[in-house]
Amino acid sequence: QVLSDVFNAPVYTIDTANSACLGSAYRAIHGLVAETHVSLADVVKLAPEPRLAVTPTAGAEELYRPLLKRYAELEQKIVYNPTSSC
Repeated sequence: QVLSDVFNAPVYTIDTANSACLGSAYRAIHGLVAETHVSLADVVKLAPEPRLAVTPTAGAEELYRPLLKRYAELEQKIVYNPTSSC
């Protein structure tokens, strides 16, 4: 629920063990075939059917939007000036 609220997006799961590892493997395959212009959708077309797990809580976007903006600012500061203090 937290991921859904923070990113204001529905979260889907698949009924398989280690689904995060499976997702990483699909991304790796996509990277390997990137020069052939195969889409990620084509790479995962045989994946198990995802099911909706949670949707964002009403009003959560108003809480998290400014925090995400601040997080992005801090991340940029670290990436472009890693020796500065935040």
